[in-house]
Amino acid sequence: MKQVLLSILTVVMIVATTLSAMVILVRATLYVTSIASTLPRAGAIAAEILLGVVLLLGTVWLATHMAVLIFAPKNEAPKGGPLG
Repeated sequence: MKQVLLSILTVVMIVATTLSAMVILVRATLYVTSIASTLPRAGAIAAEILLGVVLLLGTVWLATHMAVLIFAPKNEAPKGGPLG
């Protein structure tokens, strides 16, 4: 039961972070396209691409990290013992 609740919570959290990242990127795009000068706009576009990569890779990392924490097998090898 705990695993099911954690799975649902993880899905909701991942959807929320992905949607918030997309809202941030859309607002940044609207701001960047309204810049009149060419050189500052080019710098802002580069910064927006970097921000987009960081935000979206962060949501993917969060999703996989949470899934591994929830669904990974819980049996651990004893400390200092043989692996096989």
